Amino acid sequence: MKMDIYGNALLDFRQTGKAEILWLHNSYDEPEEMPVEVFFRGEDDMPEIELKALALCKGKVLDVGAGVGSHALLLEKKGLDVTAIDISEIAVQIMQERGVKKPLVQDFFKTTEKYDTLLFMMNGIGLTGTLPGFENLLESAKNLLLPKGQLLFDSSDISYLYDDLPMPTNQYFGEISYCYEYKKQKGNWFNWLYIDPTTLQRLSKQYGWNCKIVYVDEQDQYLAQLTL
Repeated sequence: MKMDIYGNALLDFRQTGKAEILWLHNSYDEPEEMPVEVFFRGEDDMPEIELKALALCKGKVLDVGAGVGSHALLLEKKGLDVTAIDISEIAVQIMQERGVKKPLVQDFFKTTEKYDTLLFMMNGIGLTGTLPGFENLLESAKNLLLPKGQLLFDSSDISYLYDDLPMPTNQYFGEISYCYEYKKQKGNWFNWLYIDPTTLQRLSKQYGWNCKIVYVDEQDQYLAQLTL
C-alpha cells in the first residue's frame, strides 16, 4: 500500500484530538504548516465560501476529495443524498466512523454514476493537476451530470505569488507541485491546480459550460457554479 502521509495525520487527530505538524512542501517557496484540525471543522468554523457552496448543493451530490467528511455530514443533515469519495483509504475509514452514510475509496475520473451536484471543496478541483487536466474534467463531467446538474468548486487566482518572481514560461502559472511530510516521512510529489477566474470563464465557454462566479472572498478565493 502506498504511503498515506496525509491520512496518517488525520488518523492521529481523529484518535487523540491532536496531531504533529503536517508540512506541505511546494514548488515555489518554503514549506507551510497545514493545520490538521481544519479538516474536522464543524459548520461554525467553516468560511463563508464553503457555507455558500453547501447552500447551493441540490439533489444527489458527489462530494469529491471529501477528506474526513465534514461537508458531507452537513449536507446529509440537510437531507441530501451524498456520496463522499476520497483516494485516501484512511480518510474514508474516518468518514465511516464519523457517520457519513456513503463513503467510498474512489478516483473521481473512474466515476460512472450521474449526480445533480458535483462538489469540490477546499480547492478540490486542484486534483486535476494541470490546465489540460482541468479541460479533461470539463469534458468528462458532462457525462456525470443529471439534467440541470451543476459543478461547484472554489479556487483562487495565485498570480500574486509572482509579484516578486518571474512568471513560469513553460507552464500555466496556477500549476503547483506539492508534497506532504508528517513525522519526518515524506510522501510523493503531486500536481495541484489553481485556476484564475478569467481562464476559467474562457475554458468553460470553450467546453460548452455556463460559468457563474457566485462569491469572492477577501483572499481572492472564489466560488464557481458551472452548468451546461
